[in-house]
Parts: sequence; C-alpha cells; structure tokens
Amino acid sequence: MTSFRLRRIRRFRFNLPQRIAAALLLLFLAQGLWLAARQPMTDRDFQFALRGRQMWTGTGSATEPNTRFAVRDGILAYCLAGLPLTLDLWAQRGLDSLSKQPDGEAQSTVMDSPQEMRAFHWRMMRLLLLVRLPFLLAGLVLGAGLWWVARRLYGNHGGYLALALYCFSPAMLRASTKPGSEILAALAIYGGVYTCIGVAHAMQGPRRKWRPRILLLMALFAVAATSHWAALALAALLGSALMLWVAEGRRKLVFPIVLLALGGAIVGAWACYGFSLQSLSFFFTASAGFSCIAAMHVFATPANAGVLVAAAAALVLYLVLRRARYFGNTAPLLCVLVLLPLQLSGAPGAWVLPFLLTFVGGVFADAFEEPRGRWMQAAAGAIVLLQAVFCVLDLTGLL
Repeated sequence: MTSFRLRRIRRFRFNLPQRIAAALLLLFLAQGLWLAARQPMTDRDFQFALRGRQMWTGTGSATEPNTRFAVRDGILAYCLAGLPLTLDLWAQRGLDSLSKQPDGEAQSTVMDSPQEMRAFHWRMMRLLLLVRLPFLLAGLVLGAGLWWVARRLYGNHGGYLALALYCFSPAMLRASTKPGSEILAALAIYGGVYTCIGVAHAMQGPRRKWRPRILLLMALFAVAATSHWAALALAALLGSALMLWVAEGRRKLVFPIVLLALGGAIVGAWACYGFSLQSLSFFFTASAGFSCIAAMHVFATPANAGVLVAAAAALVLYLVLRRARYFGNTAPLLCVLVLLPLQLSGAPGAWVLPFLLTFVGGVFADAFEEPRGRWMQAAAGAIVLLQAVFCVLDLTGLL
C-alpha cells in the first residue's frame, strides 16, 4: 500500500502547464486579497461572523436564541465566516487561563450588552480579512477544478483559456471576497456535476475505482446541501442526467449511486443542524422562479466584456464546426441553459460562469485545431487581454 501511494505521488509532475495554471491562480489570489483588503466592513460581514461564532460556541443572543435555525441560505457559510473569530476567542481564553486571569474578566460568548457588541466589532475589524479568506480559498479551489476539468477534456490551450477568463472575472472575484453561500454552492454544483461524469466513466472499469469518486461526490453534495438547498437538487439532477448519457450498459446503477451520495450528504447536512426537523423544512420553503434578468445583469456589464465576446464567439463556432458538437462541449452548454434562467437568492452568476467558461474553453480548443487555428489563438489571446483590462479597471473603480 505504501509503495502504491509513493508511485501515485511520483506520477504528479509540476511541469509547464501546471506552472502556468499556478501563476494564473496566484493572480486570482492576489486580486482577491487586494479587493478584500480594500472593502470596508459591511453589515453582511458582521451578521455572518456573529452568527457563525454563535454556532461554533453553541450560544446565542437573548434576541435570537435559535441562531442555527434562523439560517435559511446554508449553514456552511456562517460557520466559515465565524471560524476565525471563534479561533481568536479560544486563543484569548487560553492566554487568559495561562495568565490566571480572574473569572470575572473572562470574555463572555453571549453578547447582550453594548460593551460586548463593541468588543466583537473591534475584533471583527481586526480579523476582517480572515473572515473573508475561506470564501476566497473556495474560489481558488473552484478555479483549480475548472482548469483540471478543461485541461482533461480539451488539452492545455482549452484549460488556459477557461482559467484565464475565470481569474479575470470580476463576478467570481466579488463572489469570492464576501461571506455568503454563492461561491460555495458554485463549487459544489460544478464539482458535483463533473464528479458525476467521472463516476459514470469509472463505472466502465473495475469496481475498486468507484469508491473514491462516490465518496468525493458525497462530500460535494454535502457542501451543496449546507450551502444552498437548491444547489443540492440542481447538482443531483444535472449530474444524474449526464451520468445516464455516459454510463452505457451501466445505466441501472446510476440512480442507486446518486441516491447513496444524496443520502449521505443529507444526513451530514442534517447533523450540522443538530438533527432538527425544522431544518428540513427549508428545502420546501425555499423560493425559486425563472427569470434571466438577474443573471444577465451580471453578464451584461462592461466588466465582463471579454467573457461575453468569448461566449458569443464560442456559440457561433459550436453551431458552425461539426467537430465541436460532442458531449464534452454539449454538457456544459446544457448546464448553462438550465442554470441561466433560474432566479434564486444568492445565485446571480457564479453558478453559471464555470460551466460557461468550460464551454468556451472546449469550443475554442476545437477551433485551434482548424487550418486557421493560429488566428483563433490570436483572437483568444486578445479576448483574454480585453477581459483582464476591463477587470482591472472595474476593480480599481475606473470603469
């Protein structure tokens, strides 16, 4: 077993493609840190951090004793936002205990007085960047997953294009630098759908390769369930449909595998809510509708000019080039068409963009193989440069 693991480690190579992807992700991280450091603290930051710390410490204020059950848009975002403040509180308690501070001076976890609220506000200001950091890391993981999927499906150039447009997307940067379930649900939906496809491919091989991917699928479904209940339903439905498309000869096993992953995810999410039946009602009371206005407001802005041009060009190429119309390009396009008209709280554009950029990377990768592929590569480079310029102008407030 040890020798097998060592062989798996030695198979990983940090060659030029990985270095280029790492450089792009570092650019995304640098932009996110710069943006998070410049943004002042908002009421949204305060509420997410306050409720999150109350969840970690098991306490609530006198005006809101059932903090855990007041969360309707996913408990995971609150837990992540409150974690830095909770660790700071525990560290302060440890220092107080080492210094043998009297119990009367120990910090309380129930904030009912103005003095305690001011103390929390001060700590919030000091640790504001750390409160936003977990969501920036989630955006970084989503970008890495996007590159991994696009490179596996379309090669290096398709992966570079998709990742470059992602790293210079103001919508993804803003979703990654504020507490909320948007970026977490986007990661869970994108990862869940493509893990379902990975499970379907693994079903054509030996059964020993099924278990790790099913466990990963269960974990991603759990992230979806604790981020946004609608994200769990969408990931399961889209993933199941694409699995049925891929799993030829094994289609009878698709629904048992998806139900197994769903069952484990729901139990895990239910445990986060303390196994309360009240938490299960959130799925049935969540409001949803159909309207492209919210998503189009995100896309139809000058800051996303490069993404819009790339998407329009990719759609034209998809219709014109026969070689571009295959499962690898059609799957993300179908996901875009399903997610785009949905009108859900906390899901304007971050859920759609990863699939859209995957589609763009795949279609352009096919166009690069055409006789005039050099011209297409130059056009793709110009689009990335356009998007980068508009992204920087938007983040600096010049647009």
